[in-house]
Amino acid sequence: MALLTVEHLQVDFRLRQQTLTALYDISFTLSPGERLAIVGESGAGKSLLGYAIVNLLRQPGYISAGAIHFHEQNLTKLGSRQWQQIRGKKIAMIFQDPMVTLNPVLTVGEQMVEAIRAHQKISAQAAKQLAIHKLSQVKISAAEQRFEQYPHELSGGMRQRVVIAIAMLLNPEILIADEPTTALDVTIQAQILHLLKQLCEEQGVALILITHDFGVVSRIAERTLVMYAGRIVERGPTLEIINDPQHPYTQGLLNALPQMALAGQRLNQIPGHMPSLGEHPSGCAFHPRCPYATEKCRWQRPRPIYSGISTVACFAIEELLAETNLEEGDDNHD
Repeated sequence: MALLTVEHLQVDFRLRQQTLTALYDISFTLSPGERLAIVGESGAGKSLLGYAIVNLLRQPGYISAGAIHFHEQNLTKLGSRQWQQIRGKKIAMIFQDPMVTLNPVLTVGEQMVEAIRAHQKISAQAAKQLAIHKLSQVKISAAEQRFEQYPHELSGGMRQRVVIAIAMLLNPEILIADEPTTALDVTIQAQILHLLKQLCEEQGVALILITHDFGVVSRIAERTLVMYAGRIVERGPTLEIINDPQHPYTQGLLNALPQMALAGQRLNQIPGHMPSLGEHPSGCAFHPRCPYATEKCRWQRPRPIYSGISTVACFAIEELLAETNLEEGDDNHD
């Protein structure tokens, strides 16, 4: 049974002159302990989806259609008091910049104890011991010393470990990590990713990893959703998508990885740019940047279809599959 089910979710922004849609018909499930990646360029809507799940959308943004079920509970129907029992306790979120999460005028320990005692009726001393234990779990050396320090006294990687420890304080069932390693160097990035994967495996926590980097995805996620202009354009097992990308946008993201270019060569890039919220083109939103776009792509929106064990929304793939099935039919007839 799914732990989280997102059904036909739509997020709009109500402006003075018009209402703009940012997320269109988003549906997916997350199983207990599963590690799911949501991939796309800036502006694809992936972070917005994370915020929608934990009810952190800011006005004028709002959920205009669809449902988000956690167990049997529809999160879109909850009030602020009910959300206090969900956010942080059942579903926790890690943000890209640790300093957004951490209060610069409080020590690490003060912030952790405050978070624990807001949800649990335990003494300050018991909360302190729990906090130090969680700091040790995220491989922070001299945890008792770090407990007494302020965020600015820690390195970027150490601050991100503290944020992960805070997210794991109340043993959530789902952890949403929004670009958790973007600001870190490659070595620290690898350590943080390994830590996240290890914690999820050991504690049975489901992970939603939001990122633009397929190199990150390959290390940690079992399943991947690829988003473009507010829609899911491809989904499937991570290894399947990396080894055999179907959608031209997914192919472009993978070709843009640094390791795909020879030494001394310019990095590959997808021509054009992600459309802004008020400029979503008709038909397939990717068609202005797609090397395979036809007239049909400009005016019709492709529906998701199965291609192998993945699903993809692309007319080129749809036509290729139709031709393959026709040829197989002819061979069988012969």
